[in-house]
Amino acid sequence: MQDNDLRPTSRRSFLGALASTTAALSVSTIAAPLSASAKTISKNLHYKDDPEEWFKKLNGKHRMVFDVTKPNDMLPFAWPRVFLMTNGATGTPEKDTNAVVVLRHNAIPYAMNDSLWAKYQFGDRYKIIDPLTKASAVRNPFWKPKTGDFAIPGVGNVAIGINELQDSGVLFCVCDVALTVNSAGMAQAMGANAADVKKEWVAGLLPGIQVMPSGLWAVGRAQEHGCTYCFAG
Repeated sequence: MQDNDLRPTSRRSFLGALASTTAALSVSTIAAPLSASAKTISKNLHYKDDPEEWFKKLNGKHRMVFDVTKPNDMLPFAWPRVFLMTNGATGTPEKDTNAVVVLRHNAIPYAMNDSLWAKYQFGDRYKIIDPLTKASAVRNPFWKPKTGDFAIPGVGNVAIGINELQDSGVLFCVCDVALTVNSAGMAQAMGANAADVKKEWVAGLLPGIQVMPSGLWAVGRAQEHGCTYCFAG
């Protein structure tokens, strides 16, 4: 793939092109990548673990799925922590509690590493503000956050980084359809190859994040495996 490093001087023109491209995406434009994705899904090419088997990890006494469709400040990550904390306070330890976070639609950047945030300007594209700089994020704020990044009034600093939540047993997954459609739109705006961009995004997923056929599929499967539903953004 060609070098598509996005310099600050080109940010405005790039974002304008991306906005125009996204607005112009028609059903026929989206149909091709979705069709390709369906073929990929049928062969399980992108899955580190079988999606159906992945949900068999859910065996806790209390289970909840957090449906994240867009950036919503710290809430998509604070709520799973609160779920674990309050179950612990009422007698159910973390090991007996299951929380599943489904990253789909415009929340998929949270599934990716810092280098992709910087290269593809996810902070600008998805309107995500860095809690420390108060500017558009050029890193994933919820991957290995810095000390003091997140504090809740009356509680203080909270461990709501994706890595910290994973250490507490929280499971994260991401929508393959959203990866396909969003990477195709990004590639078109950049004049890049859609397959190459998606391949780079999949390679840049954070450790432990499972790719699902779709976020909707994952939300449904989680509920079939005993999770109550919480809309988180």
